[in-house]
Amino acid sequence: MIYLYSEHYRAHDEPHVHTEAIKQRGAWIPGAIDPASRGRSQRDGIQLLDLYRNAGLDLESAANAVEAGIFACEQLMYGGRLKVFTSLGNFYSEFRMYRRDQEGRIVKEFDHLMDAFRYLVMSGRDRMKTQPRKPEPQLVYESPQRDNLRWMR
Repeated sequence: MIYLYSEHYRAHDEPHVHTEAIKQRGAWIPGAIDPASRGRSQRDGIQLLDLYRNAGLDLESAANAVEAGIFACEQLMYGGRLKVFTSLGNFYSEFRMYRRDQEGRIVKEFDHLMDAFRYLVMSGRDRMKTQPRKPEPQLVYESPQRDNLRWMR
């Protein structure tokens, strides 16, 4: 079962803005990123993937198998193994507009969260984990003294 409960949806911001927003949800959470992020940024020639990793995000490049990814997402939805919180307005907005053109190709507009959803399903499921717990203090047990065991006589 996959639960989608939070979304970060912001365009045209600096990478540090995105990094901080993602870290607020849990810096321990591993992620998958668009494989195009391995390309050079037009602005300064730095690879976005490296930039995000250096900022403390645990990211791997996602598999970009579009048709296989769409099929896997559909299987989750039709199988009842996907739960999307109603508070994810941007997700639902994109989902309603996600479609194919007359030649059967995905229309590549307003589809960033749909791509992210596909990356999650294709690459992120293997990286999912629960939040690490702090170790609980160990209970030290001391055996009672023999004199204190009067009830056993």
